[in-house]
Amino acid sequence: MPIISAPDGTSLAYHVEGEGEPLICLPGGPMRASAYFGDLGGLTAHRTLVKLDLRGTGDSAVPADPATYRCDRLVDDVEALRAHLGLDRADFLAHSASGNLAVLYAAAHPTRVRSLTLVTPSARAVGVVGTDQDLRDAAALRRGEPLYDEALAALEEYFAGRDPHEVWAAVEPLMYGRWDRTAREHAAADAHQANPQARSAYYADGAFDPAATVKALTALEAPVLVLAGEYDVDLTPARAAEAAALFPHAEVAVQAGAAHYPWLDDPGAFRRTVAAFLDPDVRSVTTPDGVRLAYRVRGAAEAPPVVLAHGRGGSAHEWAGIAEQLAATHRVYALDFRGHGLSDWPGGYGFDVFREDLRAFIRALGIEGTAVVGHSMGGIAAYLLAADAPSLVGRLVVEDAPALFPLDPPRPMAERPEDDTDFDWPVVPATDAQRNAPDPGWREALGAVTAPTLVIAGGATSHVNQEQLSWLVEQIPDARLVTIDAGHLIHETRPAEFLAVIRDFGLA
Repeated sequence: MPIISAPDGTSLAYHVEGEGEPLICLPGGPMRASAYFGDLGGLTAHRTLVKLDLRGTGDSAVPADPATYRCDRLVDDVEALRAHLGLDRADFLAHSASGNLAVLYAAAHPTRVRSLTLVTPSARAVGVVGTDQDLRDAAALRRGEPLYDEALAALEEYFAGRDPHEVWAAVEPLMYGRWDRTAREHAAADAHQANPQARSAYYADGAFDPAATVKALTALEAPVLVLAGEYDVDLTPARAAEAAALFPHAEVAVQAGAAHYPWLDDPGAFRRTVAAFLDPDVRSVTTPDGVRLAYRVRGAAEAPPVVLAHGRGGSAHEWAGIAEQLAATHRVYALDFRGHGLSDWPGGYGFDVFREDLRAFIRALGIEGTAVVGHSMGGIAAYLLAADAPSLVGRLVVEDAPALFPLDPPRPMAERPEDDTDFDWPVVPATDAQRNAPDPGWREALGAVTAPTLVIAGGATSHVNQEQLSWLVEQIPDARLVTIDAGHLIHETRPAEFLAVIRDFGLA
């Protein structure tokens, strides 16, 4: 366990876990030991978490002067950790009460912040404070849950002036999206992880000057993510948006079904949202139905666009090699469909849904008339879109994507694997059902495709019916067929031949 010395000589401990670039994590509470973070919903697979035990908590020493527990006086401790790690600019994640600490640090050291992730934060430092009615409204979203009546009654007693410690046990279930065993154990640990003296001093008079802080934040060039929980009674999504508006470069994400500890309520959703924000190569757009689609982009902004659409078990990563080559002549966009990669996994999938993702993606980026290259499932989504909205697709490449004839015999229900998949498993039964009984209108509409189309077949070793690919070419007015005997994953197993064929088609 590493130890550093704060400017006043107090020994500060921090804990390191994970892979990738460092992410300095500041715990809330206020003044709760960083152990409650755990692995932040598996974020350790993407980043090395550097979890600071604030002075007087966890393995850090108790300071000689209790007044140094005040939030603004902890800024120097955070700066000492950054300097100790040798980071010229650091990524910071702060939860709850430490949202204030992170904001004060960013105001004092704006050039030292590379990115700032505020998870269900307190925003007193910038003058955003929830009202009693905010709490009532947030609690009302849980109406019908077994603990709701008791929790609401306890909240009203708190509003009437009762000591919060006396009612907290009844209110605490509202801090979690699910009051299950994991949540109860997490809540119970607070008694051993918090420092009551430090907690009472954290918000002492003089800690905050909101007007000065907001003014100082105008110098912050770093991107900021404010992640709110749909059910959070501490900072509602509306207040989160209010706080985000005070930063020059901020976005808000609202995690559905989550309360104050979103990494426990839905680890995958939390991990994907934060990992996408922290990765400088990943950007996001939001569909009309509120789903965040992550994507990666390469190539000059003024170059002609091309969109790469992955297969059922893939993500934007599967196009990495192809994207690198195409970027020499094109602006290359590789997206993660919903339920895949770092995009949201909302449930409710199908080829028509992925078609709508592709439509929303192209329109959000303003690249109508783009070339689209789709593999398998992505190819189906692409030709369905080209038939339904011909103006959106200027040139179409369909890689080993079947025509949607009913399967005979029907595909049986797939058995879910024991290990986690890199995509949302419900994608499989949803698309299998559509393969078994597709909408006949999808086949009938192919004649409406106006884009010059190249269908690339994988040959005899592909599981896709190659005769159907020939049929597909016959239905699309301006289509041609090329076979590369590589099996289904043509662009991965024969990338050079794949590139040569699509360049010859016009993507040069």
